[in-house]
Amino acid sequence: MFHTGSLGLRISRKAVMLAAVAAMPQVAFAEEQKKADPEGEVAEILVAGERPIAESEAEALRVQRLSDNLVTVASADSVGRLPDQNIAQAASRLPGLAVERDQGQARYISVRGAPNYWTTLSFDGINVVSPEGRDARFDSIPSAIAKLIVVSKAVTPDMPGETVAGNVNIVTRSAFDYDGLRVLAKAGGGIAELGDRREYEGNLVVADRFDVGGLGEIGVLVSGSYYERNMVTDNFETDWEVPIRGDGTRVDQRPGFQNRFWARETENKLYRLTRKNWSLSGRLDWRPNDDNEISLRSVYTIFLDDEARDNYIFDLDDRQNDLVTDTAACASVGNPTPINTAYADVCSGNTPLKGTVYGIDINQRSTLREFRQSIFTNTLEGKHTFGDSGLKLEWLGNFTRSKDDRSVVGEARWNSPSTRTLRPTVAYDFTDPQFARVQLFNTVQLSGPTRFQAGTPVTAIDTFTKPLADLRVSDLVDTTDAYTGRAILAYDTAFLGGDATFKAGFQFDQRTKTSVNNRITVDTPAGFSTIGLSTDFNQFALDLPFQGKIPLGYTFRYFDTEKMRAASAAARANFAFAPLTDDNYRVRETIYAGFVMGTLRYDWGSVLGGVRVEKVQNEGTANRVGTTQPITAQSEKTLFFPSLHVNYNVSDNGKLRVGYTTGAARADYDQLRPNVQVDDVNQTISGGNPAVKPERSWGLDAYLEWYVVPQGYLSIGAYYRKVRDVLYIDRRTFASDALNFGGIDRSDYIFFGINNAGRGRIVGLEMAAQLQLDPWTEDLGLPEWMGGFGISANLTLNDSEVVKPGIRSTIAVAPNTNPVTFPTVPERKVRLPGTSDYVYNIGGYYEKYGFSARLQYQKRSAWLDGIANDEVDAGDTYWAADDELDFSMRYAITSNVEVYFDASNLLDNPGRRFAEPGNLLSAQGTPTAFQDNLTIEWERFGRRYSGGVRVTF
Repeated sequence: MFHTGSLGLRISRKAVMLAAVAAMPQVAFAEEQKKADPEGEVAEILVAGERPIAESEAEALRVQRLSDNLVTVASADSVGRLPDQNIAQAASRLPGLAVERDQGQARYISVRGAPNYWTTLSFDGINVVSPEGRDARFDSIPSAIAKLIVVSKAVTPDMPGETVAGNVNIVTRSAFDYDGLRVLAKAGGGIAELGDRREYEGNLVVADRFDVGGLGEIGVLVSGSYYERNMVTDNFETDWEVPIRGDGTRVDQRPGFQNRFWARETENKLYRLTRKNWSLSGRLDWRPNDDNEISLRSVYTIFLDDEARDNYIFDLDDRQNDLVTDTAACASVGNPTPINTAYADVCSGNTPLKGTVYGIDINQRSTLREFRQSIFTNTLEGKHTFGDSGLKLEWLGNFTRSKDDRSVVGEARWNSPSTRTLRPTVAYDFTDPQFARVQLFNTVQLSGPTRFQAGTPVTAIDTFTKPLADLRVSDLVDTTDAYTGRAILAYDTAFLGGDATFKAGFQFDQRTKTSVNNRITVDTPAGFSTIGLSTDFNQFALDLPFQGKIPLGYTFRYFDTEKMRAASAAARANFAFAPLTDDNYRVRETIYAGFVMGTLRYDWGSVLGGVRVEKVQNEGTANRVGTTQPITAQSEKTLFFPSLHVNYNVSDNGKLRVGYTTGAARADYDQLRPNVQVDDVNQTISGGNPAVKPERSWGLDAYLEWYVVPQGYLSIGAYYRKVRDVLYIDRRTFASDALNFGGIDRSDYIFFGINNAGRGRIVGLEMAAQLQLDPWTEDLGLPEWMGGFGISANLTLNDSEVVKPGIRSTIAVAPNTNPVTFPTVPERKVRLPGTSDYVYNIGGYYEKYGFSARLQYQKRSAWLDGIANDEVDAGDTYWAADDELDFSMRYAITSNVEVYFDASNLLDNPGRRFAEPGNLLSAQGTPTAFQDNLTIEWERFGRRYSGGVRVTF
């Protein structure tokens, strides 16, 4: 037995290793059992409990070294050393992994800088559909449920073919990890600096083993966790465009127009948030004897996002058609009394980054949302060994329900009246990409009906008239039911002078995603009276000033969430929900898969190879836009996924890994629906594409790993992925009146749709080091206390490229409408969406005498977010470089009690997304350097501090 961590847990080394490798189908279970316990007895190791970081990392490295394919591992104790509340944040410390954040929380995982949809999620080796779909969302999964996080960077035949870049496998805890009764508990609290908000967390694990005589042994484990985070955010967003009239002609045609992109609107989204994660899990393991084991596992995790959002949208292009098109140079510049709003008018003195727009619309949104994302996964699994025959059988059945509840308690929409003098004049300044400054004035009418100027400055935005337009109450729920059945037959034998394991397996998966959306809309004075909702926002507001720090240029008051709840309840009581028929759909995916593989082991290393075959059937049903007439689309594909992995022991401590893998990333379920979806709240139109092809890839990996004795790790590796039929979001202004039903002009909405680009590739280099000073202090003549220092560092370098097909100059943007003419965009090369040029982590720690502290820094360079089809939307979109610095400290008061302190996001750098027109303009023949000054979205979240106590016995 051995103890791990400063809390004196007595864990079987064999149990830890074998539970880990058993949960990974790609690892040779039988061979690792021999390595873990060569004498058939549990190895006795006693750890003093003074080096929890080093000890937990040693376990992770042991599992990693014994794997037959390329993996990276984090142990549960390692997760606990840093302020890692969810799986995404915990995994981001590993070599080659990066994250994408939302509201400052790590959400998606990118493996080696690749697109996040190339990363799949699994629990104990079973792929799980995320509540959002194929984009595996990891912030809904608390790290407390994990014993190990195993990231497979190279795919083997017994893994689903939808894994392209890597799979994140969450190995859950088992009672057989311990030798008897174990209780682990944690409780703590903290503070979010921005807005002075509170955090709370706690988790509990109880496990025990029971001898049931002739029936063998039963292990029972139950666990639960809770995390609450209250916060406010600083935010601004700006939409850039080339202003286009309904006939496809430019609004701005003055000299130099080719390089001018104007802000269509700028807005502040001011959040008050409460986010919660909680989980419940249970596991029952029965081992009647050494040859048989049956396990029943259930995990339920839920992510709750209660969000109050005050949204002020300044509709700068509200009257863009007032500008008379003219190609001549301006006779004079700086006219303070234009005969239009001055939007996109360089003759008024305006530039895209600074100017004044007269008498424009304010669209105010008071939104209270209660999002719920949950995963409920249940597995019954059996493992059987048939004596000395060499035959083994593994089988399982799994049911998982993932739910994405995007319901809106209520959204009140307040809009400026049509009278120009009741609207604000807005002076904007976007010259600093880190700010979107606006200044408000009254609008004064001069001679003539269309000539205005700025009046007196206005500070309080709510002094402008903004009548209530409507209240919307929405129930928006996506549910995915997934069934999995799998059987694997393995045979151990001698073959070609080595020890061989041959496997054959079959897997059935059926996933059905159903989207049901209903809404109540109250939009009449009588209706407002019925639900008791005032049409004057000042009667709906709190006397609470802005809690953030960003300079807004105006003051406002938050809306009253209790009044919103009351209005919503009254609307539900007095009005009926109407189905959003254009948004409802059902997509079913059925996969029949089979594989054969073999692993040969020699003194010099091992060879693993095989092939997987998958037959994929898709069926989607939705309604035609504006009708209840159903549409059904079907498709079917058969895909082959060969792979080969060679591991060569260059020395007792060195391992060379070379691998060939294949995979296919399929479009998300909502992208396969056979209709379009209109979103009037966010002014978007999104379309499904049932005919879109999978994104096919093949790749090579070559890694050299060196395991330093007695503790440490060095590695360097290169990888290459070739991709065809790259999936990307086709994004453009809709520019048609085809969907202007219900009295709403949707011609300037943004259209999104999935499509296939051309070929692409990604090539990269990855390096990692993990060392502790302790083994060398005596040789270096250093004092004993210095042995507590250690370091971990990793670096990933990427170069990616995708060929974006050219587009025609004339585009039919909707059926039965006249085509709209856009500038021709030829074929061009862009980065692979979601890839960063570099990702690195570096951390230093000290641990000795029951004390441990760690400082960790991680950075990810800018990555491509969306590819533009034309110049109308100001080019491609990028997320700017992201970095974070965290600190963790703990002290073991006794072998059973420790206190901890965590500090997160110490740099407090913002997240920023921007438009980049340079690549697009260069492809059109106007050489333009890379630009990053057109900020689309900017958010800051503040530092966070927490502390508490952990108890184990």
